[in-house]
Amino acid sequence: MEIKILGTGCPKCKLLEQATRNTIAEMGITASIEKVEDIVKIMGYGVMQTPALVINEKVIISGRVPSNSEIKDVLNKNQ
Repeated sequence: MEIKILGTGCPKCKLLEQATRNTIAEMGITASIEKVEDIVKIMGYGVMQTPALVINEKVIISGRVPSNSEIKDVLNKNQ
């Protein structure tokens, strides 16, 4: 599974990255995680509000920090 956290480095972006890393570790999922801070690359995903969670090149959530249970749900659905 390939996961990208899109965000320029704001507190919410960092929170989403940490929550995602923690959830992956808790679930025992093998995944590569990349933090994308380049605004041009972020806009390439069509994301206008950060943070955003991208799984396997598909934008799953953008513009907010999801709860841990929501992160678990989307990881399970996109494995």
